[in-house]
Amino acid sequence: MSDSETAPPAAPEGADALPEEARKIASGYAFTGPALDLGALLWDGRCHPGAPVRIPLPMLNRHGLVAGATGTGKTKTLQLIAEQLSAQGVPVFLADIKGDLSGIARPGQDGDRVRKRSGEVGQEWAPAAFPAEFLALGGLGHGIPVRATVTSFGPVLLAKVLRLNQTQEQSLGLIFHYADTKGLELVDLKDLRAVVAFLTSDEGRAELKDIGGLSKATAGVILRSLTAFEAQGMADFFGEPEFDTAGFLRTAEDGRGVVSVLELAAVQDRPQLFSTFLMWLLADLFHDLPEIGDTDRPRLVFFFDEAHLLFDDASRAFLDSITQTVRLIRSKGVGVFFVTQTPKDVPADVLGQLGNRVQHALRAFTPDDQKALKATVQTFPRSAYDLEELLTGLGTGEAVVTVLSENGAPTPVAATRLRAPESLMGPVDTDELDRAVRASSLHGRYAQAVDRESAFERLSARPAPAEAPASTPAPAKAPKAPKEEPSLVEQVVGSGMFKSLARSVGTQIGREITRSLFGTARRRR
Repeated sequence: MSDSETAPPAAPEGADALPEEARKIASGYAFTGPALDLGALLWDGRCHPGAPVRIPLPMLNRHGLVAGATGTGKTKTLQLIAEQLSAQGVPVFLADIKGDLSGIARPGQDGDRVRKRSGEVGQEWAPAAFPAEFLALGGLGHGIPVRATVTSFGPVLLAKVLRLNQTQEQSLGLIFHYADTKGLELVDLKDLRAVVAFLTSDEGRAELKDIGGLSKATAGVILRSLTAFEAQGMADFFGEPEFDTAGFLRTAEDGRGVVSVLELAAVQDRPQLFSTFLMWLLADLFHDLPEIGDTDRPRLVFFFDEAHLLFDDASRAFLDSITQTVRLIRSKGVGVFFVTQTPKDVPADVLGQLGNRVQHALRAFTPDDQKALKATVQTFPRSAYDLEELLTGLGTGEAVVTVLSENGAPTPVAATRLRAPESLMGPVDTDELDRAVRASSLHGRYAQAVDRESAFERLSARPAPAEAPASTPAPAKAPKAPKEEPSLVEQVVGSGMFKSLARSVGTQIGREITRSLFGTARRRR
């Protein structure tokens, strides 16, 4: 759309007309279709409410990045975008690291700061609550428990959680392959330990001989890692009932999208775990959703907070899987926003796929900060602003924005004062949160963990030994040293049921297991 075809945005009443450069920027955001309102243009130190900065709704599945230093307003930006998506009928997934996004379920509070901000950006602010569902990993925290079976979580993501090296990850993949082909369903961690124990025993070692084998040293590392993982209280994340990610795609009775808030405050000290679980949720959606191509609105927008944790110490194969998942999930109607401090936290192959950018202020106190600032500036299109100066001078709730226009072209870089969220900007009371969780339609389905018969129970089952017939007592002998109780591994390996089932041909349940890019698995519900 050329400048001649688009009238310049109207100047606010009583203000001078926008300068030429500012009019060019404003015209780049004059969309004709549905769009989300981010805020108003900042130019030469002034906010121009007549020049709104927006994101076209159909472009939200082209992915995005929300970045900025701590305390610059990223969380409120997520809340602002989530509210407007919900109002447009688009479901949203939010990872709530600090526990302050639960306020989206309650109307915001009026006050001087809200009135000042809304007046500056030309916003007709009104308090509003949005339909929300609260979730918690493994039930740790206030929310519906989100669990995954070990089988569906898969070897690639589990290897990252356990901090295994490449060789150990490959061996773990071999263990999963064996369990899949034998129909040994791995529901929780004790199922996995049982299979590892068997495959390193005299009876089971031959099972993998033709496909590489499993060394006792590698198996020992895996078992020790599992033990340490459980000792940190993380076993509850694996089990049943497994969370169905199709629950993220719901709308409320009034047509607004449900905002699924995953409360992570209780596990924020376990970043390797929760970041990998977020990737499992995304991979699970990718695995199950059908292709729909480009639509007039996304099917779901997924905000991936603390994204740098996902990429830390990641293998090349892991990064390739992330890149391909992000590239392909767009055609399934899912938009992904990575939330982190600087764009350099995201690998270049992933960053190149993020069409929408909201960059909050950056610090430049150290040489490393200055390098990060320069690298960030280089990721933006050419701009009428001095971005190095601008990015260090932005206030809280201000950002540099560039998005994809309705025809898919990047919009001009726009310094923006962001609108105020209409829901509560802070956490709700924990009692209120718990009441909302108990009232949820999902509570009855997921609240209570179920430990049904699975690989461990089936494989370690053995008939009780028959009682010896009564006989004349034998002469007393010197007492022997008490025999130690068999270990878990010995119990499993010694089980006749284990040996029988482990050597059986693949069952129907095993043949139904298919794995995606991340090795995640899902049996159709």
